[in-house]
Amino acid sequence: MASKRAQMMEETRAKLIRAARKAFATKGYAAASMDELTAEAGLTRGALYHNFGGKQGLLQAVVDQIDQEMVERMLVAQARAASRWEGLLEEGVAYIEMALEPEVQRIMLLDGPAVLGDPSQWPNQNACLLRTAQTIQILIDEGAVKPVDAEAAARLINGAALNAALWIAAAEEPRAVLPKAIEAFRQLATGLLRTSDPAGESGR
Repeated sequence: MASKRAQMMEETRAKLIRAARKAFATKGYAAASMDELTAEAGLTRGALYHNFGGKQGLLQAVVDQIDQEMVERMLVAQARAASRWEGLLEEGVAYIEMALEPEVQRIMLLDGPAVLGDPSQWPNQNACLLRTAQTIQILIDEGAVKPVDAEAAARLINGAALNAALWIAAAEEPRAVLPKAIEAFRQLATGLLRTSDPAGESGR
């Protein structure tokens, strides 16, 4: 009985997140009506409040879901790279490129920060920061990257990618901004290398 109830709760949450994700992406957070999105999910306002505490909690759940999908895509880009260094760069570039996607742009980069606050302080950023710091530390130990504080470098690398994405999302012509943002990101990151070889010498 308990497992069936838990399954029903999970299905209710999934329906609400799916409806909210669609509404937030097409109409924006402010214009999305709780009555409309609950009706879309075939549920009531009470179900929304019970599961998420309100509209802001629902937005947080949508952000968490999209963020996980973005991380998975970034890891794929990293895995395809020819070296550990290139993997680090490709992960950041993949994040920046996703700023062109309407759903990511509207929910993650425009409405999300406006409602939930500074995205660099979101809990789901901690895992990404830790992974970047660990990669940089390995690159330092291998001699590919200059001996700097790995956490500091990771915060600046991730911050550069985040701000590039925010710039693209807010730009009048995002596609015109994208190549400039990626080029600058690569140039900034390359300053960490011991050599001038942008491909780096480290393996996986």
